[in-house]
Amino acid sequence: MSTSESQTGGKGGNGGNGGAVGNGGNGGDGGAGTEGRAFTGFRDGGAGGAGGAGGSGGSDAGNGGKGGAGGAGGNGARGSKGFAGLNATTPGADGERGADGGTGGTGGAGGDGGAGGAAPKGQAGEQGVGGNGGNGGVGGNGGNGGNGARGADATGVGPGGAGGNGGDGGNPGLGGAGGKGGAGSTPGTDGQAGAGGSQGGDGGKGGDGGNGSPGVLNNATGDGGDGGPGGKGGNGGVIGNGGVGGKGGTGGNGTTSGTGGNGGTGGAGGAGGAISGNGGAGGVGGDGGTGAGSAGGTGGTGGTGGDAGLSGDGGAGGKGGTGGVGGGLALGGAAGTGGNGGTGGKGGTNAGNGGNGGDGGTGGVGGAGQTGTAGEPGKYGIFEPNGTGTNGGDGGTGGAGQNGGTGGNGGKGGAAPAGTSGTDGAGGVGGAAVAGGAGGAGGYGGDGALSKEPGWGNGGNGGNGGAGGAGGAGGAGGFGAGGQAAKGAAGAQGAGGAGGKGGAGGGLLLDGKATAGANGGNGGNGGDGGIGGVGGDGGIGGDASTHGSGGVGGNGGRGGDGVIAGGNGGSGGNGGQGGVGFNFPPVSGGPGGNGGAGGDGGNKIGAPAAPGGKGAEGGPGGAYGGVGNPGPGGTGGAGGLGGTS
Repeated sequence: MSTSESQTGGKGGNGGNGGAVGNGGNGGDGGAGTEGRAFTGFRDGGAGGAGGAGGSGGSDAGNGGKGGAGGAGGNGARGSKGFAGLNATTPGADGERGADGGTGGTGGAGGDGGAGGAAPKGQAGEQGVGGNGGNGGVGGNGGNGGNGARGADATGVGPGGAGGNGGDGGNPGLGGAGGKGGAGSTPGTDGQAGAGGSQGGDGGKGGDGGNGSPGVLNNATGDGGDGGPGGKGGNGGVIGNGGVGGKGGTGGNGTTSGTGGNGGTGGAGGAGGAISGNGGAGGVGGDGGTGAGSAGGTGGTGGTGGDAGLSGDGGAGGKGGTGGVGGGLALGGAAGTGGNGGTGGKGGTNAGNGGNGGDGGTGGVGGAGQTGTAGEPGKYGIFEPNGTGTNGGDGGTGGAGQNGGTGGNGGKGGAAPAGTSGTDGAGGVGGAAVAGGAGGAGGYGGDGALSKEPGWGNGGNGGNGGAGGAGGAGGAGGFGAGGQAAKGAAGAQGAGGAGGKGGAGGGLLLDGKATAGANGGNGGNGGDGGIGGVGGDGGIGGDASTHGSGGVGGNGGRGGDGVIAGGNGGSGGNGGQGGVGFNFPPVSGGPGGNGGAGGDGGNKIGAPAAPGGKGAEGGPGGAYGGVGNPGPGGTGGAGGLGGTS
């Protein structure tokens, strides 16, 4: 093998197993990869070695050893320098791109927990934790997190051991899965049915995803790694309850222009004991990661509730994770979508209730739009106007609420005495829907530049407010033997964002001579929503000789349609104030801007009859210009129409 070849780091040794009550040894760390060599065929850095596995805990009650961390990847070789230009007219060549760093080693698996002692109060040994993934070299991918070890099954009457947490992913590796909880004990030897049944261990949390790698080039996209799934809860013993599913890992954050990683799925709840144990609750879905100038990650789905035994209740579905925040660039990044709620577990076949469906996760926040750049100054004094500023970026859309989880099935009615009919188990309750995210507020219009010639420098118009996110649909009710439970209510639509205020008009005196003032920008319209957003105020007119008019107020947003009642319309924006006049020489002030129209109320949908939303009042007209001959005031905006019942 060539001595210039990049070498992979060696694997760490495995930890030794513990004795009867001893702890397992920790696994060794993996070796680092060698650095790449320039001017060879092995310019990339070597991969890091994998961490060794932790040793198993003792047979009675020892703890499992911790898995070793993966070795770091070697650095890539530096790019060679570009050739010089041949002569004065020939440019020098570009330098060579640097080589990629080696991949980080995978974290070692955690050791198994020791078995619980045979004594009546014996507890299961704690589980080993999964090793963390190695971080990537420059430009290299991080290793994946090691999986958590399974919790030990209990003996005697002890509960099952909890599952180990999954290792976090290296940047940008994926998080490891949480370990499964150990099963609860079976009954003792006294022959009594159901005696000694105990709860299953909880599932471990999924490892968090690694953050996105910055990348070698400025325009490289570094997406965050996905969070690992939560571990499943252990099953209950005979009459024991199932363990709770582990929480899904959080998605990693994006870098440069990368999206946030998705949250991991919540672990499923463990099944209840065979006779009367309740099912364990599903784990919560992991949260989505934050985007960097890009979309936030999607929240993880809640875990499914565990099924019950003969007469136990099904476990509740886990709540969906929250969507990640969108990152802002020229346009704000889209918000991550909230995760779906988990499905409720089935009720017992005799008389148990179905588990409730999990609530949908909340939508993430939209990223803020970037501020517009300033216009370039005029190049030739009074003969060329100043440049126009660029528009501000739109804010990201608020994430929509997700649907509620489906309710679990109701259990069958138990056998009733004296030959009468058994009572049917109730259907599970439909999951509650989450309200939609609020619309983002519109950006302010830029102020007009101070002008050196009449008529220049009008204020920019305010941005329109974003529409409110749609509400999630209600979850379906569970089925009982006597019928289906009611469906969950739909989530309300999010409120509309407010319209941005118009920018002020520019104005200036040139060599002692009054020039015309520019007009203020119009206010942005309020976004439509469950409650309409308020229209933005009109901008103030510029001060000068024939003074600028105040901007027109923005219109209020329309109220959303609703099943219970329609939403109210948003108020109209205020008209802008007219520009100020002068006493000497006497110059009239500018007229005030008109007020914006009020938004219409939303309609009421379906029976029974209920009022529609109220139409909002129009905004007041702007004040007239002061000093000298006042200008006229603005007219108030029209009121909105009421919604239909």
